[in-house]
Amino acid sequence: MELLKEAVPGASRVAVLWHPGVYGERTMRDMVKETEGAARALGVRLQLLEARGPNDFDRAFSAMSRGRADALIVFPSPMFYLEHRRIVDLVARNRLPAIYAFREAVEAGGLMAYGASITDQFRRSATYVDKILKGAKPADLPVEQPTRFELVINLKTAKALGLTIPPSILVRTDQVIQ
Repeated sequence: MELLKEAVPGASRVAVLWHPGVYGERTMRDMVKETEGAARALGVRLQLLEARGPNDFDRAFSAMSRGRADALIVFPSPMFYLEHRRIVDLVARNRLPAIYAFREAVEAGGLMAYGASITDQFRRSATYVDKILKGAKPADLPVEQPTRFELVINLKTAKALGLTIPPSILVRTDQVIQ
């Protein structure tokens, strides 16, 4: 929320596209609660829009339009990852600045992404597979949290939206797509 507000300072209404039940009820509740807290602190009104499947995208984007959303946060979801090109196209059609949880959306034309490195997560999961193949019991292995996060910005998309990404964001960026 803070990165999006910094990139789009005039945003007062932010839509949140989320996939209910994808990570379990508690995790999703916590994500919504944290986002609501950040929105309050930044003086932003949220519009929560759920998408249980790709057939819900058009309805969600129509609701964003009716709610006059100034920007969009796309929560992490395997379905959103698989459908990222379609989501990026809908975002572009609606001329919304959006932040995603994965870099692939930015590579496909989205504005910005901040989230755990999927490449790093795959690499870490390979070490688990190795341990299991060597006889370790999965239940005995510790649960790990992501340790590498990345910020990716698409300046071509920013320009198309009439946005200037502030230097305070660019200095923190892991990759800038021209």
